[in-house]
Amino acid sequence: MTTSLATVVIIGRPNVGKSTLFNRFMGSQVAIVQDTPGVTRDRFERQVEWQGRHFNVVDTGGWMPGGTELDGKVSRQVESAVKEADLVLFVVDSTVGVLDDDQAIAKWLRTSGKEVLVVSNKVDTDKREFDKWEFLSLGLGDPFPVSALHGRKAGDVLDEILIRVPRREGDDEVEIEVERQGPNRTPGIPRVSIVGRPNVGKSTLFNRLVGQDRAVVHDMPGTTRDSIDTVVETPDGPMMFVDTAGMRRRSRVDESTEYYSFVRALRAVDESDIALLVIDATEGITSQDQRLAERIDASGSPVVVVLNKWEMLNADQRLEIDIEIGRKLFFVGDAPVLKMSALTGKGVQKLRPVLQDSIEQYHRRVPTRDVNRVIARAQQQQPAPSGGRVLYALQGASDPPTFTLFVNKE
Repeated sequence: MTTSLATVVIIGRPNVGKSTLFNRFMGSQVAIVQDTPGVTRDRFERQVEWQGRHFNVVDTGGWMPGGTELDGKVSRQVESAVKEADLVLFVVDSTVGVLDDDQAIAKWLRTSGKEVLVVSNKVDTDKREFDKWEFLSLGLGDPFPVSALHGRKAGDVLDEILIRVPRREGDDEVEIEVERQGPNRTPGIPRVSIVGRPNVGKSTLFNRLVGQDRAVVHDMPGTTRDSIDTVVETPDGPMMFVDTAGMRRRSRVDESTEYYSFVRALRAVDESDIALLVIDATEGITSQDQRLAERIDASGSPVVVVLNKWEMLNADQRLEIDIEIGRKLFFVGDAPVLKMSALTGKGVQKLRPVLQDSIEQYHRRVPTRDVNRVIARAQQQQPAPSGGRVLYALQGASDPPTFTLFVNKE
């Protein structure tokens, strides 16, 4: 967890409305919601303010330890989140009653030693409130009836959270920057987005950088759905790393969940101080890699190219991809290119100093006299046609550095 605030973790079996409740607490659609089981796979954490107090809320994937290999990895994410929780919101579906999976979760929670609040979701009317009593059989106390979709009694749950979670020093003094910084910005902390095609190793690199398995890693393309972030303390200060969903051509984004993941990934790039473009070195530089690099370049963010799975290439293949970089990614200029294995960690240590240098260049302010000295030298070497001349130049902005030229002709 990224702060000392109290932490509330939302859990439950798939498709009971966990992410809808999470979004209700946030006041916006932060987590992806769809009527398909298993949409949420990673832990997704945000800060909430209610009645002048602040606490963290964590959305998790559906707990299904007896399912597929991917289900098992998601379930382990849920279990890790619960270990760090001050309060667990156990969400159940009032329209279907108690299922075997609900009983299994309740049994686990009763032995966890954690404070648990049962939230009976999809209670849309007063008449439906009687449905909640079935969940007393879970042995976790009185359920709270809510409709996360319509917001009905969500405020009552927030009130109960304040009663149950411990008050932490400063939790009523934390300033949440939303409008000025954007929904995912943290003032003063560089934001590094990890982007790339599906299944190139983004989540593996993310986990390697943050030092724990925060993102679910699996060989099935598209495992990551939401953009998730974690602040990491480095020798150069805190840095936020953002794992994003894999980007594919729009024509291949064939389901609504994947569409929203694609939009979130693009938004993460636009909000970044720097982007890591992860490329599967075993597949070379694909046309989609080129399009992603163009998209990052258009956003104004600096880019670091990461050639992942480098250990799997022989000498000839390594030479070939070095040539491809210059030919196919020429438009990103002098972007650093790092060769590494996110799986083994080899070469990852080179990333931090490169990131720090790129971020410093991104925020750099160039003295006006130096700008004009460069412009004057350029005009001497290559005079403009038809008597055109730059009279004066200055840096108008940083993030990225932007320069304004005043000329004698339109």
